[in-house]
Amino acid sequence: MIRRRELIKAALGGAGVLALPKAIAAPGAMPVAAEPALSVAQAINKAGRQRMLSQRCAKAWLMQGLGVTPGVATTLLQSSMTLFETQMTELSRFVPTADVQAALVQLSADWQSYRAALLVPPSPESAAQIYTRNEAVLSSAHAATQAYERASGTTEGRLINVAGRQRMLSQRMAKFVYFARFGVESQASIEALGKAREEFIKALELLKAAPQNTAQITNELSLVDQQWFFFQNALGQGSSPKALLAIATTSERILEQLNLVVGLYESLARPA
Repeated sequence: MIRRRELIKAALGGAGVLALPKAIAAPGAMPVAAEPALSVAQAINKAGRQRMLSQRCAKAWLMQGLGVTPGVATTLLQSSMTLFETQMTELSRFVPTADVQAALVQLSADWQSYRAALLVPPSPESAAQIYTRNEAVLSSAHAATQAYERASGTTEGRLINVAGRQRMLSQRMAKFVYFARFGVESQASIEALGKAREEFIKALELLKAAPQNTAQITNELSLVDQQWFFFQNALGQGSSPKALLAIATTSERILEQLNLVVGLYESLARPA
């Protein structure tokens, strides 16, 4: 049980002050002396978590607008925004290639616009801005994750990336249900939800078949399967208030389980 809590804590990362880095470091720049340097595996994890946070912020913002546990939604949104900005600072200290540098510059710019939209109270007009801007942040965060994976050049780096993307999809599916219920891009959201479900199922099978899996990873992936069952049930309940609450709850549970899996894949890449 203690080991499990440690893995959750490591996978989620710490939250700090709301502050973007003043500048993205040049490729190969030395990290700030007072801070421990990230490994490339940690960087893939954190950049991948930025993808998840782009979707989680939108989910929490829409929960506020739909009245789905608004107090919890506010806390979730604030903590997600804080963690996103903390991780931008951490990633800016490890820029091993020009590709990473370019991706982080774009991600920082896209986040500034998205952050401003997240501070506007929910309405049909502001929801349309969230719909567009969260996708831009997701795209640039994915580019950063891919760039870090290329810098790794390892199978373990690929597994961290894929498992990390599953975290994002857990939030993305919930987000699209809420957008459809909110009445913003409803048909597009329904179609995107279907695509995200298909991607999640395929990636989960890929992870379960990975030859690098340890007994512990195999066990945690079986627990992901269990949480996926509950999450799918929630997604199939429609858009009643009860269903929207179930989606909020189960999306967080499967995210927690996926954080454990990503942490375990990251541990595979650590030097012996």
